[in-house]
Parts: sequence; structure tokens; C-alpha cells
Amino acid sequence: MESNGSNDRLRRYAELAVRVGANVGEGQYVLVNGLVEHAPLARMIADAAYDAGARWVDVVYADMHVRRSRIGKGPEEMLDHTPPWSVKMLEDVGGEHGAMISITGDPEPELLADLDQERVGKARQTEGMKAHLRNVMRRRVNWTIVAHPNEGWAQTVYGEPDVERLWQEVAQTVRLDEPDPVAAWEEHVARLEERARVLNERPFDAVRFRGPGTDLTVGLNKAAEWHSARSETSFGRTHVPNVPTEEVFTTPDYRRTEGTVRSTMPLALPGNIIRDLELRFENGRIVDVNASTGKEYIEQQIATDEGAARLGEVALVDASSRVGQIGHIFFNTLFDENATCHIAYGNGIAYAIESAENLGPEEQLAAGVNQSAVHTDFMTSTTTGSSRERGRRRLCVLVARRARRRSRLPQDTQGTRRRRIRRQRRRLPAALRGVRALPRDAGRAVLRPQRNRALRRRRRIAPTRARRVVSREVDDAAEGDQRG
Repeated sequence: MESNGSNDRLRRYAELAVRVGANVGEGQYVLVNGLVEHAPLARMIADAAYDAGARWVDVVYADMHVRRSRIGKGPEEMLDHTPPWSVKMLEDVGGEHGAMISITGDPEPELLADLDQERVGKARQTEGMKAHLRNVMRRRVNWTIVAHPNEGWAQTVYGEPDVERLWQEVAQTVRLDEPDPVAAWEEHVARLEERARVLNERPFDAVRFRGPGTDLTVGLNKAAEWHSARSETSFGRTHVPNVPTEEVFTTPDYRRTEGTVRSTMPLALPGNIIRDLELRFENGRIVDVNASTGKEYIEQQIATDEGAARLGEVALVDASSRVGQIGHIFFNTLFDENATCHIAYGNGIAYAIESAENLGPEEQLAAGVNQSAVHTDFMTSTTTGSSRERGRRRLCVLVARRARRRSRLPQDTQGTRRRRIRRQRRRLPAALRGVRALPRDAGRAVLRPQRNRALRRRRRIAPTRARRVVSREVDDAAEGDQRG
């Protein structure tokens, strides 16, 4: 039996999921998805949704032990099967402009680890996933994902079933520890939206990740914008899809990914944990997979369809992240992806391009938005150690499009331009301050944090027809916030 204190915390969390996350409205149908172990939170969410004016709340439970039996003993051709009534339910929720709340927090993360990993990788309800992604990408539903701490999850994280400690850390990351969590979320969302606005004002062409085992360049989609915590449905209802969230993200041009990336954290997928994942990209596609555990799982995932082996998302997270400040891995993608920068292979984010969610799949593909029934996030930076150590191990580089020739500008215009740049820098948020241009070989300018006056003098030397490259240690952003 839960104590009154635990019930009160569960109730406040449910209200956060309903009122801030999904933002359930008067008269909406609400679909809640979770595991049978998540029943206490699911019940609280249903109650809070009715308080918010929901017309009908339906809860759909899954059981990982039933999934284990299906993978271990079911026929091969049924591994990726989706019952037609499940697809219809998702389509109906989207058609009714309903709300969806999903609960995560795997009580047995490695329950499927001893099964044939090729079969585990194939065991995806493909048509159900497509229906869900259509709802999300066409903005038919207001939705969110939250987590329910439990003993099995705590055991995986800490080596002991310390559920209370896990609850405290989850509460910290979702701002339940604030006197007014709703106001705290409004402030947090505003900060993330400002970061997205700043990125959208600058013509970045690519993101490059560098570090041990990683040198990956992800070409950005010229028509896509950076987004952050808050989304808006096609019928005008705002919501926060991830609780917690710390990222700014966009959909890349799936045709322009090159290089190798090594995941910096174990990747928790349903039933298994993938460790030491390394992917190699050529011409936008994954051509090689390596991992110490779960390699076959990933190989089957990226073989799901034509687009599963291409990128659909790139996201930036700095060291001010509350999740990252916890200082350890959660073995849960909802949390780990909000601790650090990450990318996702599979389906792209259509709404990152204005009105693209209204296009058909082929038209979206032509616009550079990847199409797939898969969308798997994995982490490309690290959250342990000091910010300076983290910066050496993972560097995020933003590559801008070609700048105009400086030699064409009159002298007085050059001075005006320098003053304008200084004013713009003063208006930058702390996370993006303190970058300076330095000359480099082959006519490139690499922007790095200013160290001393000598670097300020060198900034005046501008290469001809340069492609400007912004290079900064992402985790130094926290120090920049303190200085700001």
C-alpha cells in the first residue's frame, strides 16, 4: 500500500503529465499506454484527465512477459504483426483529435537478452508504429511521454532496488521539486525556445560530432527549423511531448550523413540493452553496425524498411540539463537523450519543415524528410566527468553556409559590420556566447571560445570565401550560463 506522501507525489506527477505534458482539453478522448507495472500512475493519470475535462479515458496495458512468449514461441511471420483493431484505435484517436499519454520505465530491461536477437529486432508492430508516427508527424494529437519509477528500473540504475532515490531524481528532472512546477516549466520551455530561435537565425549547414571513435557529419535540411520543448497540434493545442525535455532538435537531410559515430551510453531498447554501439554512414545510410551486445537487434531494426538505416533527427543538449546534472545513466531513452546531444535513425520530423506534415510520404522524402516505421534515438555525447573533460571527449561543431567575400565591402561598411556582430553577440544567450573566428588552413575559419587578447586580434583576419564553422564544447555552456 502506498503512503499518503507517495500518493500525493504520484498525483502531482499525473497532473503534470495531463496539464503540462499532454495539456488535455475539455471533451477530448484520451489514450494512456503503459506496462502492467505502471498501473498506479496510469490510474492517477486517468483521474487527472477527467478532472481536466476529458470525455473518455482508455488505458491500454502491455506485458513484457507476453511479448517474450510471442518472440520465443510465436511464428516468424507474426513477429512484426499489428492487430488491425490496434491500428484502428490509433487512427480513431488521431481522427478525433484526441490526446495520448505514454508511460515508460522498464521493470526488466534485459528480459529478452537471452532470446534470439534477430527475432527480438524483428518483433516490432510495424503498422501500429506507422499509425502512431502519422498521428505525431501530422500533429493530429497532443501527446506526451512520462516515466514511472519501479524496483526493476532502480535495480538496473543503482544495482539495488532503491525506488525512493529514483523517484527523487525523476522529480528533480521533471521539476516536481519546484514550489510551482507549472511556472517552472513555463520558464524552462521559454529558455529552450529562445535557443531554437537563435539557431534558426543562423544559416548552419551541418552538425559535426567528433570524439574517440566518432567523426560524423550530419547535413542539415535547408528548409527545416530547429524546434524545442513545446509543440502545437494542427488544431491549435500546445503540448510538451517529453517530460523531461532539455533538447533543441531538427530533422536533417537524410541524404547527407557521412562518417562514424560511437554511442556514448548504453542504449535501452525494449527487452535488451545495447552496449558499445558504433555505426558507420556512407551517402546517408548506415552501412556497418558494431556492438558488444545486441548487434543483431540493431541490424534487424535498420532492416525494417528502406528508411530505417537513415537519420531522422539531430538534437543538441548542453550542460545546463537537469538530467545531465544527475551524473549517471538512467538506462531509459526518455531521460538519457535529454542528458546529452543525440541523433536518431529512422523516421524524420516532418513538422520541422513548414506545412510538410500535410505532404504525402513521397513528397516528404523529396524534401529530405526521411520515412520509416522506426525512430530510435541514441546518444553521441557524455555526461560524466568535468565539463572540460567532456568537451575533449565529444565536440559538437556547427558548420555554416558560405559567407560573402569580405574584400567586396568598403572599409566603413566593414567597421559597421564588426559593430553589428558585436551587438549580436551581446544579445546571444549564454549557451552561445564567446565564440571567435580564427584563420585556419584551406580558407576555413574555426570558431572557438575566446581565450585571450591575441585571439581577439586574430579575429580581424577573415579568409576569402570562407565556410564558417562554429566549434564549441557543448558542456562549457553551463559555465557560460554562470558567467552570464
